[in-house]
Amino acid sequence: MDPLPDPFLFALFEGLPRKGPGSAASTERAYRCIGDHLHRPQILDIGCGAGASARELARLSRGEVVAVDIHLPFLQEMRDGAIGKGPGRQITPIQATMDRLPFREGTFDVVWSEGAISVMGFPQGLRSWRPLLRDGGFFAVTELAWLVDDPPGEARGFFAEGYPAMVTDAANRRMIQKEGYRLLEAFPLPESAWREEYYAPLGERVREIRSRGGLSPGQEEILAFTEREMEMYERYSSSYGYVMYVMEETGRALHR
Repeated sequence: MDPLPDPFLFALFEGLPRKGPGSAASTERAYRCIGDHLHRPQILDIGCGAGASARELARLSRGEVVAVDIHLPFLQEMRDGAIGKGPGRQITPIQATMDRLPFREGTFDVVWSEGAISVMGFPQGLRSWRPLLRDGGFFAVTELAWLVDDPPGEARGFFAEGYPAMVTDAANRRMIQKEGYRLLEAFPLPESAWREEYYAPLGERVREIRSRGGLSPGQEEILAFTEREMEMYERYSSSYGYVMYVMEETGRALHR
């Protein structure tokens, strides 16, 4: 796993309802693919942020959700906003890194991760988190992907800098099969999950921080990159996005 991000990057997202693109409707659509097979499941939500997906999973499943994130203030936001309130009683927040998860093999019926598997790398996450699943368990993640075979050069250049491991949706589907999962459903997140749910509050936060002044060169660089990211989506949203992949563990990983 890469070194921890600059603390300013964490601070940029503190207090925001979502730390990445997503929506309650997308979480629900994905869970509905597997919900009929589960009764009060044990769910692990990796890279949970402030718990947007964990709360939905607790409500939909009526099971127990273990919500893991490395950044303690995000977990505190989740505690303040959810624990003890309705489905929040079903959520257990734990601070841990996603490459050193403190759980025994075969603990969970479902492993879930929205917008975080890229920190590990898509195939690495599929491989290293798989032992945490019970036999025949389910795995659901969102991952950045090219939605076209020949993306615009400017967009390719941006992600070559920001996420060079990004590949096409078709390539991700092949990886899923190779790692021994059966793909049940795959769908791109709607643009509203980027624009309204994520970029609207993030843009306000960037403007607020800029208005205070006193930024270091490193902090200015982070804000400029964030603004450039939002500009890329305005121009090229039809070329890339997060895809939600819902899969079932089959116990038949293919050898390389």
